Amino acid sequence: MLQLVSSGLVGMWLNLAGANIPPASPAQAVTWQGLSWLNPPHPVEPGVEKTVAQYLQTLKTQGLNPQQQSIWLQTDSNLLIDRNGTIPVSAASLTKTATSLAAITTWGLDKKFETIVSARGKISQRTLQGDLVVRGGGDPLFVWEDAIALAHSLNQLGIDRVSGNILVVDNFHMNYKAEPQTAGELLKQALTGIKLPPALLATDFKDVNIVKLPTAPTATTTIPHVKIAGKVIVASESPTGVIPLIRHQSLPLIDILRQMNIYSNNEIAQILADGVGGAEQVMKIVSTTAKFPPAEIQLINGSGLGVQNRLSPRAVCQIFRTLHQTLQPFNLNLADIFPVAGAESIGTLKQRHLPVGTTIKTGTLNEVSALGGVLPTRDRGLVWFVILNKGTQIAQLRQQQDTLLQSLLKEWGQVTPTPLVVTKHDRAPAYFGDPDRNIAIAPNP
Repeated sequence: MLQLVSSGLVGMWLNLAGANIPPASPAQAVTWQGLSWLNPPHPVEPGVEKTVAQYLQTLKTQGLNPQQQSIWLQTDSNLLIDRNGTIPVSAASLTKTATSLAAITTWGLDKKFETIVSARGKISQRTLQGDLVVRGGGDPLFVWEDAIALAHSLNQLGIDRVSGNILVVDNFHMNYKAEPQTAGELLKQALTGIKLPPALLATDFKDVNIVKLPTAPTATTTIPHVKIAGKVIVASESPTGVIPLIRHQSLPLIDILRQMNIYSNNEIAQILADGVGGAEQVMKIVSTTAKFPPAEIQLINGSGLGVQNRLSPRAVCQIFRTLHQTLQPFNLNLADIFPVAGAESIGTLKQRHLPVGTTIKTGTLNEVSALGGVLPTRDRGLVWFVILNKGTQIAQLRQQQDTLLQSLLKEWGQVTPTPLVVTKHDRAPAYFGDPDRNIAIAPNP
């Protein structure tokens, strides 16, 4: 019976029946699921061994060295397949799994980053006679629509014009631009009511990695404006004598992480990693929390850009499992922060042919194609997998990854419907430009 419980089969059957029994606490769950509890590798079905061997042989016929390909498959208690599984190799955007875990561990799921907008001067006749001070709080998903909503909120507070400058302080980011001067100039453009030029829309905002959320239904239908007489100045610290006007709250962290992972947005990932203390701190937090050897994670950033970001397949699997167990006590699971095949066809799931119900994260560099996540099966319960390929034929590598998972599912059997334990929960939709996220902290005039 212990074998059934630890493999996830009993939990899967209970969830199929509508039961949802979370562990006593995230810490207990993570400790119980630690790597030390994995049973030694044991012979799997001959069909599975044959499927993996055929997969590696196919890569060989494409000119790739099978010895440079890494595969790790496991249930919660049993190691199924280990091909270079404990060796850290370039993992591309699977690095974002580490950033996700570090962010949740540091801030919690409900974390909202706050941008404080203040006045430095008096408000008279709908003019702020002085400077508008914007103090960033590390919000990685403040975009054009949010700036327009901010202009509307300033109008409601009786400000149509600023006689001075915009002072940008601390970690203010806009439209995925982390450089404060650039972010400030974009904010000024939005506040003054100037529409984005078509050329900009056709370039900066058509990238596959750009998060695309609907605009809030309650957003203003007209373009508000706050005319700025001065310029954008980046300040090292907030000036004295300011009057707080508005506290803008970001989307909750869980929504930010989901969008980051669906679109594999590098800028969001880097801002979050910087917020927790940088790559070194991410490595420390993740190896400690997910309980794997620190040598199996080597990062230079939080996004995965660069072949120097290295993770072992075993470490990535443990990160996925730790995230899953950390989310369950909050009636959430891995599918709430990563894309699910069959449930959506946006972002990195475009043109993929993965088994329905598979929760995944992809990763791509010029010479790396990575895929990891969890595959629900009839015979093995939840199968955690990581495939790290080294090669330049990215389209073919993706196709072979999808084929491998489809073949494994044939061996282990499909579960219909997808077990509740790996099904995304219904939550209130996230919106850009939601005026309810602008909280006035100054009285109306």
